[in-house]
Amino acid sequence: MHGPKELGSELPGFEIPDVEDKSKDKSAPQKKQKKGSGGFQSMGFNFPILKGITKRGYKQPTPIQRKTIPIALENKDVVAMARTGSGKTACFVLPILEKLMSPGNKPLHGKNLRALILSPTRELALQTLRFVRELGKFTGLTSAAILGGESIEQQFGVMSGSSPDIVVATPGRFLHICIEMSLKLDNIKIVVFDEADRLFELGFGEQLQEIVARLPSSRQTLLFSATLPKMLVEFARAGLSDPVLIRLDVDWKLPSTLWLGWIYVRSELKTAALLLLLDRVLTPTTPQAVVFAATKHHVEYLHLILNKAGITSTYAYSGLDPSARKIALGKFTNKKCSVLLVTDVAARGLDLPSLDTVINYNFPAKPKLFVHRVGRSARAGRSGRALSLVCADDVAHLLDLHLFLNATLIEPSQVNECGTSCPSGVWGVVPPAALEMRHQDVIAWERDYSEIEEASRICGRGWQQYIKWREAASAEANKRSKVTPRPTLPHPFLVDENDQTTIALVEQIKNYTPKGTILELAGKNDSPMYLAMKAKRRVHGKMVQKTRENKNNADDGLLQDVTNNEAKDKGKKNKKTVQRDENYIPHFASDQHTEAGMAVNFAASASSAELEMRGDCDTSVRQHRVQMKWDRKRKKMVHVDPDGGRKMIRTESGGRVPASYRSGRYDAWRKRNEPDTIDNEQPTSNGPKPVSEFRPRWVKHNERVAKKKAEASSKEFRDKQQIVKERLRKEKIKQKLKHKMKLKKKKK
Repeated sequence: MHGPKELGSELPGFEIPDVEDKSKDKSAPQKKQKKGSGGFQSMGFNFPILKGITKRGYKQPTPIQRKTIPIALENKDVVAMARTGSGKTACFVLPILEKLMSPGNKPLHGKNLRALILSPTRELALQTLRFVRELGKFTGLTSAAILGGESIEQQFGVMSGSSPDIVVATPGRFLHICIEMSLKLDNIKIVVFDEADRLFELGFGEQLQEIVARLPSSRQTLLFSATLPKMLVEFARAGLSDPVLIRLDVDWKLPSTLWLGWIYVRSELKTAALLLLLDRVLTPTTPQAVVFAATKHHVEYLHLILNKAGITSTYAYSGLDPSARKIALGKFTNKKCSVLLVTDVAARGLDLPSLDTVINYNFPAKPKLFVHRVGRSARAGRSGRALSLVCADDVAHLLDLHLFLNATLIEPSQVNECGTSCPSGVWGVVPPAALEMRHQDVIAWERDYSEIEEASRICGRGWQQYIKWREAASAEANKRSKVTPRPTLPHPFLVDENDQTTIALVEQIKNYTPKGTILELAGKNDSPMYLAMKAKRRVHGKMVQKTRENKNNADDGLLQDVTNNEAKDKGKKNKKTVQRDENYIPHFASDQHTEAGMAVNFAASASSAELEMRGDCDTSVRQHRVQMKWDRKRKKMVHVDPDGGRKMIRTESGGRVPASYRSGRYDAWRKRNEPDTIDNEQPTSNGPKPVSEFRPRWVKHNERVAKKKAEASSKEFRDKQQIVKERLRKEKIKQKLKHKMKLKKKKK
């Protein structure tokens, strides 16, 4: 048994060098075999899988694929981390295809479901399904997606009878299907948690725990993400059994081909700064960009602004209709628009091949969220750039990110290059003249168009609610942000190489000192105002000189005291020196900032792995949790319901889930779709015959046609040939109808 409670003590952490050393020993002979059969051929895949790999265009495996695939083929649980765009999806898709094709894993009768892939978002699940079908094109294995927001009756048709071999699903809808259909998962061999940290952060605790409880104990579990911490107790609910931890690119975290730029701007000028950035980055060579915003209100507001600015855009967020989200992503991938405005729903796993630029309109609160956002660009060895708008409230989060990345901010004065040749990591401001012109345009649009004015007002209220639950920066970053000087020079990326007048003007203004006050320069030499100011300046100069002399004397005395103290300390050190041996362990880990940035909510994750000593059974523990708490509105103590006021039901595994999962829709669907059965009782010779025997033939024909239509509609995707064939059939019917109408007119 590998329940969550036992795993808390079995997962103390794993050493990375052991795994890497083994993989290095394995990768040495692979390099020698490149000329012959190296790469994927040396991993022992079947021919249909190799044919799908070749059709996809892959030639050599990436580092994470070289280290993960051999271990996954050995039936070991794997927890793997590698940076975005490194090919993690193939790390679990290829072992799944290989295992399901092996003779020892043939499906039982009526139990075809043998692999389960759980994804946090619909878009990532559909992308994974497309990837599974491309790589498994020649294997004969079937696959399907079970997603929220889709027709549940079509999914009943997919999962009833002989279910598909591989299912890619979101946790909520998949658990709903399992409970409604009383689905058995005894035949599942492999379960994959894609973007595992996000799955556990999104509040899928009940769903994941219930799904894992239904899985067989002999399954293989694979966890993948770009940001995974060392402490695997946070993923104890996944039911891991002696896992192997593989973490690559921990020091780099971001691709070396990704260019970063930090733009410091006031919060009220962010929209104008975004328009300037889009004018700069949208070129014929880089025609598209993705803009990340904090809330759906920001997304809708920016969509209206970009339309007025003449920039084609589309948008997607979690609250949008699923079909509308699919259409928006399709428009962007097919290059029908230039800008995709999204929230963090698109920050995970999406592969946008033509994307070169990512812009953060609102700076992310978590460092690992920034890694996933900018990871949409510079994938699979391509180059890309990520620009972030930083206001005064975001400086502390920016410093936290640099601690996580182990990087430093570069001032524009330290850089000689301008334009696209500017190095990565520079932060500066937007040229003020161009920014002010754009800001005037934004103000005019908000004044002249009521829908933009309303969207701006809603956007401001949404931001006030957003910052209430946004994760705060660390105390150390807040302290550093108060003493960190803000940039004053324009960012070199926004300055043309041939135009240095702005920088020269800023330097001239910064070093300028006036010759006198307005009264002195404008007045005459014999005026009383001039004489009064002159006497005042003389007195002020004497006072400044006195304070400087006093300060110098104090500094000399302080310097003398410091030298005396240093001499005393040297004398003490000579008497007794502190020596630390090689086994000394500092109180701070060298990678503390990295692990803090990657960590999941430990308290929420470890609560399911704790051992409760206050009750002998589940009911007694629940009774203990029903406590009295002070209600500030009612001004009295009230009982707290541990279920949050929801009606709960107990499942087959003993867990409790919301009662809304079991609605009886599957039973009603099955009654509608099952064929009419003849009564089991045999009629007597004298008695009347059953009614079903007297049905005319056209009734049975209509039932067969309706059944075929239901089967055709239950398929999630149709081929291009099927779509064309259906269109041609409809056109023929229209032509026949037109021909009949013409004949009727002629007869008349």
